Amino acid sequence: MVDTLSLTGKVAIITGSARETGIGAAIAAALARNGAYVTIDHVSDSSAEAAARVAQKISNEGGRVTVVQADVSTPEGAKMLVDETLAAFNVDHIDILVNNAAAGMPQGVLQATRQSLETVFSTIVYAPIFVVQAAVPYMPRGGRVINIGSVASKLGMAPVAIYGAAKAASDSLTYSMAMELGRSHGITVNTVSPGPVNTGVLPKEQAEKIDGFLVPMTRAEGRVGTTEDIADATLLLASEKSRWITGQVISVSGGITGN
Repeated sequence: MVDTLSLTGKVAIITGSARETGIGAAIAAALARNGAYVTIDHVSDSSAEAAARVAQKISNEGGRVTVVQADVSTPEGAKMLVDETLAAFNVDHIDILVNNAAAGMPQGVLQATRQSLETVFSTIVYAPIFVVQAAVPYMPRGGRVINIGSVASKLGMAPVAIYGAAKAASDSLTYSMAMELGRSHGITVNTVSPGPVNTGVLPKEQAEKIDGFLVPMTRAEGRVGTTEDIADATLLLASEKSRWITGQVISVSGGITGN
């Protein structure tokens, strides 16, 4: 047997993958480089140009890629994402689902509003449920669901209390979905939990404050993570090599949580 991480012939959806400097885009590029057909998902007209640039870069490197605009925090948007992926690649299967979409800015409990809570939880908690519901009917045995979590789910970080709570709920979903989809469907479900990664999504001052808290906790090196660090871990979980790994929340953070 060839020792490889090849994903040739696999179809992958990566939600929230339109930011050129983001984790989702890096994951899409890594999966495409290893043979997967990838769908770049973005939520609104304002992110369409960025999504197109992400897709063009993948295409220029020889990858097969399509772009779908869909709000995955709704069942209708999740279904549209799956349907348009199947149509774009003229296939009847989805092999890999990466739930990366997230929303909301750093916020503590005392600042939270109902609207801000709904924004964060609808994208981080509701969306993975809706996309799994839409994708699983087309996912063969050996399928992969990979949720992108955060070390914030295990650390009491006041500035990101709401985000951390949503990611903790996502971790719990990983455990439960692994049971529900494992023996019955042959699908593995895992979470990759990054520490701080410089994606440009946070204002500089907020990013530096969070990095200053977390980087001293790293064990491997005293640095923030890169999007490629997260993409490489996701690639392993997407491959056949991860067949005996499921129901796990894996910290990819330089050792911040010791997991």
